[in-house]
Amino acid sequence: MAHAIWKGSISFGLVQIPVELYPGEKRDDLSFTTLDKEDLAPVGYKRYNKNTGREIGWNDIIKGYEYEEGRYVVLTEEDLKNANPKATQTVEIMSFVDGKEIPPEYFDKPYYLAPSAKGKKGYALLRETLKKSGKVGIARVVIHTREYMAALIPQGNALVLDLLRFPYEVRDTADLNIPGEEISELGVTNKELQMAEMLVDGMVDKWDPSKYKDAYRKDVMKMIQEKIKTGDTRHLAEAETKEEKKGAEIIDLMSLLKKSVEARAAEKKKTGSSEKRSARPRPSKKVA
Repeated sequence: MAHAIWKGSISFGLVQIPVELYPGEKRDDLSFTTLDKEDLAPVGYKRYNKNTGREIGWNDIIKGYEYEEGRYVVLTEEDLKNANPKATQTVEIMSFVDGKEIPPEYFDKPYYLAPSAKGKKGYALLRETLKKSGKVGIARVVIHTREYMAALIPQGNALVLDLLRFPYEVRDTADLNIPGEEISELGVTNKELQMAEMLVDGMVDKWDPSKYKDAYRKDVMKMIQEKIKTGDTRHLAEAETKEEKKGAEIIDLMSLLKKSVEARAAEKKKTGSSEKRSARPRPSKKVA
C-alpha cells in the first residue's frame, strides 16, 4: 500500500481540489553490500559528532543553515513547513500549455495525484478538461524542502504530476559536437536515408511496456546463482577483452541498413506464417 507524501490541494484560479501526492515510480535495484576485501566483513557508515567522535542517532539529528562560519540557524521540519504553508501543501497551476511543446529533456520524475474524499468531482472535472483541451498544467510545488516546476498531465483516469527541470539544469547542446541538418556533407546518401526509413517502418509496433524486460538484472542474478552453486563466492571472473583495432574503421552504412531491413522482413514473414498455421482450424474427427 502506497503512502501519501503529503496531503494538500491543486490550485488554479479560485479552484481548490483536495488531493494526496504519491510516488509515481518504484525501484527494484539490485542491492549489494559493501565489503572489506580482506575478510569480506560488511563495511558500515557512521553518523558521528566531528568534535567528540561520538556516534549520533537519527533522532538526535537536526538541520542547520550556516550563515557564518561555525554559526547556524537551526530549523525543524515544522519550521520548514510553516515558512510557507501554502507552497508546501499546494500544486499551484500557473498556466496551461500544449504538452507537445515541452522538450523530453525537461521531464524528471513522476508522481501521482489522487483526490481526497471531497475532491473527486473537482479532480474528475480538471482531468477531463485537460484531456479535451490537449493541454497540461504548468505548476509549482514544494517536495522535501525544495520547490519544483511540474507538469500536471492526465493519464487514463489519473493525474500525473511530472517534475520538470529548470532551464539552468538542462545542458545546452551547443556545448556538444553534434552534426547539423546538412547530413549530405557527412556522406549520407538519399538511398541510405530511404533504407533507414524502411528499417524504422519495419520495426513499428504498438507501445506495450510489458514486452520490455530488465535483461541485465536477470543475467546478473543468473551469474550470482551459478557462483553460489559452484562455491565461487569471493572472486568474479575477469571479462575477456578484445584488442582495439588500430586506425579508423570504415562502416558500410548502406550494407548494414539493408541487412537490417532484410532480417526484419524475414522475421515478420516467419512470425506471420507461424500465426497463420496456429490460426488454421484443425480437421474435426469423424464419429463412427
